Amino acid sequence: MTKPQDRLRGWAAARKAILAGLRFTSLRLRLVVVFGLVALTAAVTASGIAYWLNREAVLTRAQDAALKDFQQEMQTRAGALPPNATQDELQQAAGTMANSSQRYSVLLIGENADGDPIVGYSDLDAFTLADVPGSLRKTVNKEQPLTSSNKSPYHLYWQRTVDDGTPYLVGGAKVIGGGPTGYMLKSLEPEAKDLSSLGWSLAIATGLALIGSALLAQAAATTVLKPVHRLGVAARRLGEGKLDTRLRVSGTDELADLSRTFNRTAESLEKKVDDMSARDEASRRFVADMSHELRTPLTAITAVTEVLEEELDAETGSVDPMIEPAVRLVVSETRRLNDLVENLMEVTRFDAGTARLVLDYVDIADQITACIDARAWLDAVELDAERGIMVRLDPRRLDVILANLIGNALKHGGSPVKVSVRIAGDRLVIAVHDGGPGIPEDVLPHVFDRFYKASASRPRSEGSGLGLSIALENAHIHGGEITAANSPEGGAVFTLWLPRDLSALRSADETDEGTDGDEAAEGDKP
Repeated sequence: MTKPQDRLRGWAAARKAILAGLRFTSLRLRLVVVFGLVALTAAVTASGIAYWLNREAVLTRAQDAALKDFQQEMQTRAGALPPNATQDELQQAAGTMANSSQRYSVLLIGENADGDPIVGYSDLDAFTLADVPGSLRKTVNKEQPLTSSNKSPYHLYWQRTVDDGTPYLVGGAKVIGGGPTGYMLKSLEPEAKDLSSLGWSLAIATGLALIGSALLAQAAATTVLKPVHRLGVAARRLGEGKLDTRLRVSGTDELADLSRTFNRTAESLEKKVDDMSARDEASRRFVADMSHELRTPLTAITAVTEVLEEELDAETGSVDPMIEPAVRLVVSETRRLNDLVENLMEVTRFDAGTARLVLDYVDIADQITACIDARAWLDAVELDAERGIMVRLDPRRLDVILANLIGNALKHGGSPVKVSVRIAGDRLVIAVHDGGPGIPEDVLPHVFDRFYKASASRPRSEGSGLGLSIALENAHIHGGEITAANSPEGGAVFTLWLPRDLSALRSADETDEGTDGDEAAEGDKP
């Protein structure tokens, strides 16, 4: 059974939906509606005033003419009757009065010699005493006191009535000095028809005015909205990166000022973006040049440090124990510097858009196993992956992604580290789950930022802060994504999402010659 509250909620939802459907969303429609409402209000007001003025004029003119003629007939015809006129005399006088130019019905009431009332009709079927309102009869027969401003005890009175939809004018007067009382009934149907025709004419004129206002509003809306539309198109083009977009300015109105403001804003924005692009390009070029320049001395330094490391590991002990810590520090920092330079070069390639994919079909389980085995992580990493899952991707870049994610889990999360592989629709999902305490909530949004380190007090940690950023860029170039989260069971989970079908991506041998495939292979050490 439906509760009253449910019915009320249903009505409220239906009402809200109706109001939402009636809401105007088009500026052009709103302009047309506003113009139409203003024109309709003005036309209806003007037509109403014109109709009322014409109605009063027509009715007053017909009424005054009929009452004036009736008053004159009462003075000449009814006033000429003897004080105790017979019914035939009243009947004859009423008929004569009714045949005047105004064409109304007449009713005369008098008294015979015995004091009994007698009535004379001009048309018994059209006008009888019952048709005269009682209030009018009472007022006509009431004797008025004579004053300086009132010279006559009786006056002519009138009243408008409606019978079966037809308007009538009823008037009455009494002959002074004991003469008969007369009433007249005049149909105002001709005047009502004239007023009806006038009303229809005004209604048609109002409709035409409404149509004209709608057309005018449409023209005005087109004139106003055309520049607004051009401004919207220009704003969209500007938002799409076409900073050379400009508007053609004509006129001196507010819309022209708006167009000039837009052009100045676009010009300023283009200049600032060009300056920023130039500085960014110079910065990238500087990093790339610096990285390339550092590679040559680093190669020599690395060779020396390798010799020193061999001497440290040799059984002869040719290195002085006092300087052994310093030598080991030099070896470690040289490796760290070498990794940083290689990472900077790879980041530069991503920023410059020169990084390319070398696609091949690989077995994901074999690829992950090779990555773990090459870094001697077999004892610390558990792999949950079925063999035979073949995906077309760049094996070298996938190795970079896996090395960074697994190495980050081992370094910051701790064992056990579990790598699981599954297929979700048309995507490959690789999850790396560590056994650590998880990632602080304030750190999660920044784990893929370049050079970001969770602890500001440890700026000289082993990592450069670029590993996860490079892994994310390699995922993006595959059309994939990497997400970081904390597992409900504890520990952090990094999830790699890659599309299984990379047919839309061109391999390096399909792109322009001179790409940095060999160079990138050297720079992707984890």
